[in-house]
Amino acid sequence: MSQFEDAAFGAGHDHIFLGAAHEDNERRTWMVIALCSAMMVAEIVGGSLFGSLALVADGLHMSTHAGAMLIAALAYTYARKHAGDTRFVFGTGKLGDLAGFTSAIVLAMIALLIAYEAVSRFLSPVPIHFSQAIPIAVLGLLVNLASVWLLSGDHHGHSHGHSHGHGHGHGHEDEHSHDEEVHRIFGSAGVFALSVFEDGVPPVFRITPETGSSKPNADAVSVTTIRPGGTRQTFAFADRGGYVESKTEIPEPHAFKAVVRLPDGEHQVEFEEHEHDHDDTQVAANRDHNIRSAYIHVIADAAVSVLAIIGLLLARAFGWVWMDPLAGVIGALVIANWSWGLMRDTGGILLDMNVDKRMSESVRHVIEDNGDTVLDLHVWRVGPGHMSAIVSVATDEALRNPGFYRAALKRFKGLSHVTVEVNPTRAVA
Repeated sequence: MSQFEDAAFGAGHDHIFLGAAHEDNERRTWMVIALCSAMMVAEIVGGSLFGSLALVADGLHMSTHAGAMLIAALAYTYARKHAGDTRFVFGTGKLGDLAGFTSAIVLAMIALLIAYEAVSRFLSPVPIHFSQAIPIAVLGLLVNLASVWLLSGDHHGHSHGHSHGHGHGHGHEDEHSHDEEVHRIFGSAGVFALSVFEDGVPPVFRITPETGSSKPNADAVSVTTIRPGGTRQTFAFADRGGYVESKTEIPEPHAFKAVVRLPDGEHQVEFEEHEHDHDDTQVAANRDHNIRSAYIHVIADAAVSVLAIIGLLLARAFGWVWMDPLAGVIGALVIANWSWGLMRDTGGILLDMNVDKRMSESVRHVIEDNGDTVLDLHVWRVGPGHMSAIVSVATDEALRNPGFYRAALKRFKGLSHVTVEVNPTRAVA
């Protein structure tokens, strides 16, 4: 008979999977809405009083800007207020992704409208009132820059403590790659790269054969660390396809002498602890797509304002009236590209696509390195910085219950919710 157990790490069973900066991003978004709304009212009232149709038109454009921000703000507020609502099976953490997807559609529609207007002006040029158009474009740019500043405290590129791309320098001969720091071992069996790998996962040793070298048998490889106090720890290895990797994680700090046993003998290398550099590219599982959508919207608006100013200045200086619609076409293409990227990323999350394959492989390795078999595994995102996993395990160890596997998986900080099913393969007497 199988055993089943469900648990939420770090969040209890309340299933609250909001981003670490949720309330701060919510506050920033409402501040941008207040700024845009104030500018909208000023432009519409001022344009009506002074008879400026261009000013009124820009005020109406600002209203669409505020409306797009409103999608993000309401999503933040609703998700926070209903975070404990049991009707949401896995919480409200993905509401921001839904809002981001909606904003991406709005951005795509804006890009189409800008492109349509630009093509229309190519075919049927209209007179441009430079004295009005240029100051309004500058004013719009200033508002957008202020909005960018308000949102930039924790915008889309930042993670919040769940992604640790630590870089360790290991001597002058190291080749610093983005994910790991490398020592090269030259032996009679070939050249091997030894690294401490910890990009988004607990730190482990990896040994990878260099060009022309054969991968060593995992059973014939081990690494023994000797720390300054004399403490020793030996790490066994498992085959991972193109490389071999230690089965257990490396405790901090990573300052020790390592004795590497390969088929041709032993080799010694020194690891020195250096300041950790956070890797902001490991953001697929941690990114807040709601604040990202708001950020993209104001950045896109700012880019269009810059292009419009350049186009208007060139049109006035040289009579190149075609520069204004050309700037519109370029702006539409830029916005459409950003919209597609946002739509692709948020759509994948809404469809429960696995956005962190490294997490999946790490979960599988932790379980199978204990001699068990993973029958079924699903890992998906339930909120910014929060992953959920359902794993079905076959084991012939009678004492391994779901709690055993939950304890083994607690090392993954971004794995907030785990459901374990254990299927004993040995008959119980």
